[in-house]
Amino acid sequence: MHDLTQDNLAEKLGVTRQTINAIEKQRYNPSLELAFKLADFFGVTIEDLFIRNSPEDSAEPEAVQ
Repeated sequence: MHDLTQDNLAEKLGVTRQTINAIEKQRYNPSLELAFKLADFFGVTIEDLFIRNSPEDSAEPEAVQ
């Protein structure tokens, strides 16, 4: 999964690279439908993907290339 680019992810989810970039930079909140697609793609829950529960979780997530 480390070779995944923003373009690849966007294509797989049916959105633009700019949308993926904006989500990563926390400048855009995805629709519920897109949030579910992202969570399904990465095999996690929406909560795991978007909700920070502890101080350790506050570090910036690793961005997709």
